[in-house]
Amino acid sequence: MKVSKEARRTARQLYTLAFENGRLSDDRVRTILGKLRSNPPRNYAGVLMAFERLVRLEKERHHAVVESSTDLSDSLRAEITESLVKKYGDQVTFEYKVNPDLIGGVRVKLGSNVWDGSVKARLDSLAKSFGV
Repeated sequence: MKVSKEARRTARQLYTLAFENGRLSDDRVRTILGKLRSNPPRNYAGVLMAFERLVRLEKERHHAVVESSTDLSDSLRAEITESLVKKYGDQVTFEYKVNPDLIGGVRVKLGSNVWDGSVKARLDSLAKSFGV
């Protein structure tokens, strides 16, 4: 479904209202969605889609997915958490996953940034340089 300019503009205005003290507030998002349901604007579906997209992208920007080939020790988790919080602020949430396909090392995805220090990535890069 194509979203009109008017719907995107309305969604951006609602999105700015969803912030409290520089952070996206889940309570405000719920309130906005409730008001949208009770009094739907023109292009309701488009506004809802555009607003949902903006909220989802904001949440992804502050959510780190840390993958490793084995379960990380508490000290290593704390070190990764501390360095990302120092760089991106205390609103970052973390999700730790075990992915045996990585063979070794760690891959961190935060928003659209990906840091891949896995053995699999290095092997893939080596294979690509040989033209395999």
